[in-house]
Parts: sequence; structure tokens; C-alpha cells
Amino acid sequence: MGRLEGKIAVITGGNSGIGLATAKRFVAEGAEVFITGRRQEELDRAVETIGSGATAVQGDVSRLDDLDRLFATVRAKSGRIDILFANAGLGKLAPLGTIDEASFDLTFDVNVKGTLFTVQKALPLMQAGGSIILTGSTTGSTGTPAFSVYSATKAAIRNFARSWALDLKGTGIRVNVLSPGATETPGLKGLANAGEEDALLEGFASQIPLGRIGHPKETAAVALFLASDESSFMTGSEVFADGGAAQV
Repeated sequence: MGRLEGKIAVITGGNSGIGLATAKRFVAEGAEVFITGRRQEELDRAVETIGSGATAVQGDVSRLDDLDRLFATVRAKSGRIDILFANAGLGKLAPLGTIDEASFDLTFDVNVKGTLFTVQKALPLMQAGGSIILTGSTTGSTGTPAFSVYSATKAAIRNFARSWALDLKGTGIRVNVLSPGATETPGLKGLANAGEEDALLEGFASQIPLGRIGHPKETAAVALFLASDESSFMTGSEVFADGGAAQV
């Protein structure tokens, strides 16, 4: 018996990086998993990688119609949600003085609006014992040069969990934040200019007490803990998988 045997999980941003690694781990632990992402080709590859037990629904979490279609699919196929991992997010490096309106709107639409309405639209399918996991970041707790807009969205995510833990009082549904540090994902590598990926990753690693950046499977292991009954007395919390970066 896996730790998530018989559970139904939804993972947004499940086509790559931390979301994909978590989908693999959840399926390995017995869950049926629905993943969503904006690019169909990546979703198709992800489902092939995960194998049986995964269903992909293409969509953008900042578009409410896409969220409605996602949860209609979950309702029709499985009837409920036991675990919701609101993981989809993006960011762009831009120091103060160079931030443009379009990138600000996109980052807040996906990271904040998308998380809010992902959770709100999933709630009717959840019941006592359900676990909601929000992807935060070390940047929500620390100052980060050229990354203030993304960092502000992750600070908002942290308060969502605190406030929603109170809104959900009496429902038996838990909500917690999983905050990774620098992790080897396409999103992190995408912050670098062409040919500068290695330098970017080495720079991040030099700031981490463990001396390296994380791997998506390490964050997925923490997501498994928050999804499982082992974290049954946790809500409103933030758990870091950051190699100590935001802790010292």
C-alpha cells in the first residue's frame, strides 16, 4: 500500500519541474493524478513519463474558463479531490526601474489570481481530510535582487495559507505552503541569458548552506509529506525545501 493509495490529486503546472516530479511520486504512492499546464506537447510528454494513473488537461490557471474545464473533467472522471497542489507559477528577472506592466500583470495573474481561483474552484470537490498545498518560495521571506515582483507574489501566497486556514476552520481541509529554494528546473534555468545557465546555477549554489541547488524529486518528497496523513495536524504552515537558504 502506497502512502496515497486511492487518493485523487490535482497538480497545476504538472508538465515539468517540481510539478512533474511530484506527479510521478504521487502516482508511485498510489494516487490518481490530474496534471495541467499551458503547453499540450509538454503535457503529452509528461503523461508518457508518469505512465498509467495520470490524466492531463491543458489550460492556463489565470483563465477561469480553463479552470472550470479542469475541474469538470476531474468531477466527471473521479468525483472528488483529496489533494490539491496549486503549483503553477512563473517569474522574470527585472530590477526596479525596468519592470514593465505586461510582465507585472502576467506574474500576478498566474501566481496570485491563478492560485486563488484554483483553490476556490476546487473546494466543492474537497471534503474533510483533504490537503491543499500552495507553492511558495524562499523569495517570499527574503529580499531578492531583480526579482521583486515574483517575490511579492510568493509573499501573497504565504498569507493566503494563513488566512485560508481560518476560512477552512471546521471543514477538516488543511492548507499549507511548500517553499522551495533554488531548484534545478526549466523555470530556474530560463532566468539565465543564453550560455549563462551554469553560471546562474553556480551563483545560487554558492548562497545555499548545503552548497548545491535542489532537485525536483527532493521537493516532491516534501509535497508527499504534506499530501499524506503524516501531516494531519498541520495547517497554515510553511515548509521550506531550500537547503537552508532562507533559514540562516
